[in-house]
Amino acid sequence: MPRPSRLAVPLAALALTAGLAACGGGSDDAAAAPSAAASSSSTAFPVSIENKFGTTEVPAEPQRVVTVGFNDEDFVLALGVVPVGVRDLIGDYDAPSRPWAQEQLGGAELPTVGGTELDVEAIAALDPDLIVGVYSYIDQAVYDQLSKIAPTLAQTDAYADGATPWQEQTLLTGRALGREDRAQELVDDVEGRFDEAVGAHPDLAGKAIAVDLTGVGSGHYLLGSDDLRTQFFTDLGLTVPGTSTDVSPERMDLLDADVLAVNGYDQAKADADPLLSALDVVTSGRTVLLGGYEGDVSAALGFGSPLSLPYLLDEVVPALAAAADGDPATAVTPLS
Repeated sequence: MPRPSRLAVPLAALALTAGLAACGGGSDDAAAAPSAAASSSSTAFPVSIENKFGTTEVPAEPQRVVTVGFNDEDFVLALGVVPVGVRDLIGDYDAPSRPWAQEQLGGAELPTVGGTELDVEAIAALDPDLIVGVYSYIDQAVYDQLSKIAPTLAQTDAYADGATPWQEQTLLTGRALGREDRAQELVDDVEGRFDEAVGAHPDLAGKAIAVDLTGVGSGHYLLGSDDLRTQFFTDLGLTVPGTSTDVSPERMDLLDADVLAVNGYDQAKADADPLLSALDVVTSGRTVLLGGYEGDVSAALGFGSPLSLPYLLDEVVPALAAAADGDPATAVTPLS
């Protein structure tokens, strides 16, 4: 089965099936949308960036940026640019209200350019001078159509589709915006926060963690290093399997690692799942419930950005440390 979308997990094929749909009509919000206000850094234009489909040529500092990826909005915001249009993140989560991006959004209400499918006419109506879609799962045909509207930043061929690490995505976006120095500062800052968390919680190092998506496939889906949601955990020194896989009822033992993180479950849902409740990792108090997909923690894991990762460090690391300390008496508070 295709790897589930990071943000709209119940729509497991969302990212891989996202096509470009010309749905007709432009956006009435285009004229009122905010533009990039902050100035670029020392990078001189024009900028050329190789991607898996060709070369992104950005002739001058972008003023009107549209993000078409599932998390690219956060990366642009982190670099000081408010997009004029964004992808609608389908699902129950209220993405515009996410707490880690409120300061950067500044109250702006951003037009959307499609959800499961992109709306080419809505994108064109926003008159962008840069389209950012590193985590968009676009193909060559979609890239070619978008590139006729504006220079389009896609992922490189150095990583599998949708597997660009957050550091590389930050630096790529920074180059396209002419803000390489700021991008490097962001990477250094967030990596420094991970280093602090690792130093404060040495029990995490080397422990195996099973990161479980509920409601996908047979009901449970084990994430491997091929899914960006696990990078948060591996950056903390935890280890994950190499490949994501569906977990059938007969193979629930795949989730019985040193620590288990369950995405999509609160306490009530976990208690109502007899197969999960019977696992030793659950009965011995080594499980962290990340809450439902409509919650901030689950969404922050999906965004995996320089804005959401510090939020996750604050919210999740204490629970992970309690689960990994080897003491069954240590209470692990479910996250919501």
